[in-house]
Amino acid sequence: MEMMHLSSYRGKKNVVLYFYPRDRTPGCTIQAIDFSDREQEFSKLDTVIFGISRDDVLSHAAFRDEQGLSVQLLADTEAEVCRKYDVIGEKTVDGHTKETLIRSTFIIDKKGILRHVLRDVNPRDHADEVLKRVKMLNGRAG
Repeated sequence: MEMMHLSSYRGKKNVVLYFYPRDRTPGCTIQAIDFSDREQEFSKLDTVIFGISRDDVLSHAAFRDEQGLSVQLLADTEAEVCRKYDVIGEKTVDGHTKETLIRSTFIIDKKGILRHVLRDVNPRDHADEVLKRVKMLNGRAG
């Protein structure tokens, strides 16, 4: 298993970190496919995309293969990164409260500066919104 370090992209690439609740759920599938479909556009803007959830690497591999995803998916099974980015929330179902991951996206520029935080996002058309913000980072409109 390989560790990913944001510092390895400093000075080279913008980084999009999108946190999503679970592999193979409808909203998460839409979001992952949309980011994968736009990956070349992001790449032309010197931007890498990482999807992060609490699922393990085997779940990510199956999800990626089933959906033909090209974006990189990172496993945070112990929620260490999720807690650092404050994307863990609680929801109550049938009177029981449990932890859940709040769908959120962080856009970090090439200097390593956090430029945009999008919380509790709608997965539909979210990749387009993120692409617009990355274009603004690079000084390109629209």
